Amino acid sequence: MLLRPRQKIFVENCVAALKQRSNTLGVAPTGAGKTIMLSAATGEILRETGGKAAILAHRDELTAQNVMKFARVNPSLSTSIYDANSKSWHGRATFAMVPTLARPDNLTKMPPLDLLVIDEAHHAAAASYLRIIEEAKAKNPNLLLFGLTATPNRGDQKALRPIFDNVGDQIRLAELIQSGHLVPPRTFVVDVGVQDELRQVRKTALDYDMGEVAQIMNRPVVTSAVVKHWQEKAEDRKTVVFCSTVAHAENVRQAFQNNGIEAVIVHGEMSGSDRRLALARFQQGSARVIVNVAVLTEGWDYPPTSCVLLLRPSSYRSTMIQMVGRGLRTIDPKEHPGIIKTDCIVLDFGTSTLMHGSLEQDVLLDGSVHQGESPTKECPDCGAIVPLSAQECALCGYEFISDVTSEDLECFAGRRPLENFSLTEIDLLKRSSFRWIDLFGDDAALMASGFSAWVAIFWLGGYWHAVGGFERNVQLLGTGERTVMMAVADDFLNEHETSESAHKTRRWMNEPASEKQLALLGEASRFDFSMTKYRASCLLNFRFNKGRIRQLIEQAIGQREAA
Repeated sequence: MLLRPRQKIFVENCVAALKQRSNTLGVAPTGAGKTIMLSAATGEILRETGGKAAILAHRDELTAQNVMKFARVNPSLSTSIYDANSKSWHGRATFAMVPTLARPDNLTKMPPLDLLVIDEAHHAAAASYLRIIEEAKAKNPNLLLFGLTATPNRGDQKALRPIFDNVGDQIRLAELIQSGHLVPPRTFVVDVGVQDELRQVRKTALDYDMGEVAQIMNRPVVTSAVVKHWQEKAEDRKTVVFCSTVAHAENVRQAFQNNGIEAVIVHGEMSGSDRRLALARFQQGSARVIVNVAVLTEGWDYPPTSCVLLLRPSSYRSTMIQMVGRGLRTIDPKEHPGIIKTDCIVLDFGTSTLMHGSLEQDVLLDGSVHQGESPTKECPDCGAIVPLSAQECALCGYEFISDVTSEDLECFAGRRPLENFSLTEIDLLKRSSFRWIDLFGDDAALMASGFSAWVAIFWLGGYWHAVGGFERNVQLLGTGERTVMMAVADDFLNEHETSESAHKTRRWMNEPASEKQLALLGEASRFDFSMTKYRASCLLNFRFNKGRIRQLIEQAIGQREAA
């Protein structure tokens, strides 16, 4: 298995910081492939030290999946699991559940470790994690400590610096959107006449006082406006709604229902079975809207979700990022056939977008988080004071390299969709570990091959379609925008190839096509003196699989039309 180029850089930077500082924090949002990077960094350290590692997590739902990914990245390293059901340290890398390991009798049995890895590392300041870290350091003063998280700034403002005194690398949301690994958000700030009131709401230790927020937002006139704007901009989209209180959420759900839109609700006061039933109605049934109160902010993903409604403000940018992030996942056609997703509409009826101005976050290891209106800067051309995140001076037009500004948002709120990033498409044809060729010279069919697998993207029926083949198994990888399909296809090759695969620097790729290849391609190819072994290989892969490729794409078009 190969890492994406950006993943490889991330791992190299974090490993270098670990060697220099004995600890480091890596920051990467959902969609970056944290488990893959965690596995690669752990494997590199273990191969160098010949030692033993533990990977900590606070939820066991994904343990088996994480172990499988680790084994794909590090096939020569043994693994084991330490949780309530299996307490084994026999592997070179042990995946341990914090609630189990943190118990005193289990901690005493923990062997000396060379590397302690903390997934979801923003939890590392909790007492249970600190007990494990202290015990691991006591057993090995030379312990290396590596943490990964998407949200480094804790809501309770506890500092991570006592645990991690540096950041090895940070992958930003904009990078993943530019590279096609997340869809872009289209943000509308909708003022329904309550923004001034929301700005006066009292802040608690964790966030705004949601009781006060509910007094402002939980009114029929506001809720009716929410449903109306949603119907205008996103009524055909699976939608997740974030509310302030349970009573607020119930009224919002009822408002959707009264307008003939099936909606379900989840909140912390529901039983587990009722919550699972509601999620099933949204994910597998006919409900288009799911309304929640502080339940779906973290750890929940349903990729077909392509609209996010913010009916509550957030004093922390990290919370806003988590909420919006629920709608940025790309679609896997095997799991969700017939669904195409090119963006995510964000309807913000509060003040979060105006306050924070961007979905990017700075890492604050000391635990202090800026609150209040966005900070400002001076335009170097005319001296005007503009928001710190400004992309362009409103007075003279000077262009900054930055994100969409809170001034822009206030200027155009509710009038046109806004991007939260200044996006430039990253050319994956250049960044890929593999060489891509234009099959027919019209930029409508592109293909790349390795030793074991091949991929191609085709423009047909108004969308790009990604198709991949591995061990005679040809499958549709996705349908959507070109950049996203390039990313999906490239990830398929990375998954099925190794460092010995046909990288674009391999000498044989530029050698003339063989006689056997030319014979298979036909007489016309003998007069193409620029034909290389690699191009011939791609053309033959296409020829041998053309029927199946056409069948898959036509099937996808049919499913889309029927959906």
